[in-house]
Amino acid sequence: MNETLRNTALFAIIAALIVYTGFAQSWNAALLIISMGLISSIMALGVNLQWGFAGLFNVGIMGFVALGGLAAILIGMPATEGAWSAGGWGILGALLLGAATVVAAVQVMKRMAKGWLRTLVVLALLIGGFFLFRAIFDPSVAAVEDINPAHTGYLGGLGLPVIIAWPVGGLFAAGAAWVIGKTALGLRSDYLAIATLGIAEIIIAILKNEDWLSRGVKNVIGIPRPVPYEIDLQNNAGFVERAAGFGFDPVEASTLWVKFLYILLFAAVLLILLWMSQRALNSPWGRMLRAIRDNEVAAEAMGKDVTARHLQVFILGSAICGIAGAMMTTLDSQLTPGSYQPLRFTFLIWVMVIVGGSGNNFGAVLGGFLMWYLWVMVEPMGLWLMNAITYGMADGYWLKDHLIESAAHMRLMTMGAVLLLVLRFSPRGLIPEK
Repeated sequence: MNETLRNTALFAIIAALIVYTGFAQSWNAALLIISMGLISSIMALGVNLQWGFAGLFNVGIMGFVALGGLAAILIGMPATEGAWSAGGWGILGALLLGAATVVAAVQVMKRMAKGWLRTLVVLALLIGGFFLFRAIFDPSVAAVEDINPAHTGYLGGLGLPVIIAWPVGGLFAAGAAWVIGKTALGLRSDYLAIATLGIAEIIIAILKNEDWLSRGVKNVIGIPRPVPYEIDLQNNAGFVERAAGFGFDPVEASTLWVKFLYILLFAAVLLILLWMSQRALNSPWGRMLRAIRDNEVAAEAMGKDVTARHLQVFILGSAICGIAGAMMTTLDSQLTPGSYQPLRFTFLIWVMVIVGGSGNNFGAVLGGFLMWYLWVMVEPMGLWLMNAITYGMADGYWLKDHLIESAAHMRLMTMGAVLLLVLRFSPRGLIPEK
């Protein structure tokens, strides 16, 4: 079997599994798997750009995805009435003051000669700036969070079309990646991994605790959509008539149509990013990145700026993850900071890249669909399997209860088993890098 036929067969198998899910369970479930598979593939593309192209070990994917979700709030949600006049401008001024304090301290460090005087000036700037920052920031935050805390209690957003949040989410993630890259990309790969993981946890901690920004763990719900609402379609006489013509119930037809529109949007973004990634991979820039990945010393000896190229690809890969994060929050119509877990938003994405084929963009897409399908479907499959195994056992028997309760762990066991099998029999992934 030649390479093209083999790769096509792999994608066809995934498609067949999704179609089977539609017939065996529901088409709503199948379309949701496709939607999240597209978003997962975009995340895998971003990680593949960093690891597969340049060998950068980023385990802070969760933080960049969360920043994309934050963008959906700041762009799509309407501003909270009275929040800016109550304390919003004070918060903005305090943040600018904090940034100015740090910049001033850095400039003093650069311009003054080493000695006790420079140390005193820097300490005076930092300590004085900190107390002034807190004096402005704390009362402003309290004023914003006191505005109808049961429903709002935060600044809100700009009220713009939520689809604008997708590129803005990429910009947020790119900005964070620039800050991280300027400080951590000179570190060894294992230290870079620790740094990115720590910064991702800091981002999640901020989202959980700064209620004025995104309501913290109280969550933001009702994020506007780029597609119609089901209830509006059900009240549309023309839509109901067309649905009846195809033999669909209006309620079911509306949910299917909304998911189908989401799939069209997500597929368009994936195709654009995949096309750009392929162009980058086959360009002189992409070949240079792979040369740096394979031998940094030799590439540097040939005059290549290794750190600058690493910073470029780190920013680009993180931006793609930020776009995917904004898309996912838009699909969910809510931001729940407590749901951002490393297992789901870092480990699983890495498994997608490794299983699909590190360094191959189409492999990343295949891994995204395959591992997301397994992530969703293995738990109910495990419950069915345990019920079949314990069919002849009496109700209440300890072994039967234990096996059925253990079905929830089948998801993690399957992820590990698939990863081990691929690493054993196809160590370069299902679609290896050429």
